[in-house]
Amino acid sequence: MMVLSVQAAGGKGRFRTVDAILTGMFCALWAAVNLFLGPLSFQLLRSPVLHDFGVFFTLLLVSWITGRFGTASMAGVIGTALALPLGAPFLIICFVFAAVLFDLIMVACRHRVRAASRSLVVVCIATIVSAYFAGVLIGAFFMSGSQTLEYTITFWGGLHVLGGILALAVTLPLILSLERANVRRLLSDDR
Repeated sequence: MMVLSVQAAGGKGRFRTVDAILTGMFCALWAAVNLFLGPLSFQLLRSPVLHDFGVFFTLLLVSWITGRFGTASMAGVIGTALALPLGAPFLIICFVFAAVLFDLIMVACRHRVRAASRSLVVVCIATIVSAYFAGVLIGAFFMSGSQTLEYTITFWGGLHVLGGILALAVTLPLILSLERANVRRLLSDDR
């Protein structure tokens, strides 16, 4: 297997071609979520719940499949760079900051999404804190004229947390099932 010459953080060896390909796929998913699921969420529900679901579904999967620091941040940054010129709302930049925060918190479990309680606790904290952070940023910078700070901190941030919890409820069972099926092993024998 061809290997890129970039050294990965966290002592897991080189950032391999398969990691770059998988990260690229999730960058595309990030862009699609922000172009389609985000606006659909507001049209159907008048809330960000489905948008957050799509964003954190993407972040959880890219973190799980690569197990590397930086891939969640890359999905957010590159995916946003793809989506903005195609008409995504500028407020998705707040999800980039949430993706970076998510990536930083996931260092506590070495980006391992496993059935072990420590891993699950870190994954849940990373998702909920990052979703709330995105909600507060969006509320503070993009809704400042129409809503109060209290509304942003309580209700709007809470709606984003609901989207993160929905992502956890759907993605964690999916990841644990894929783990039992040894899907990660199919990608590489050295993981």
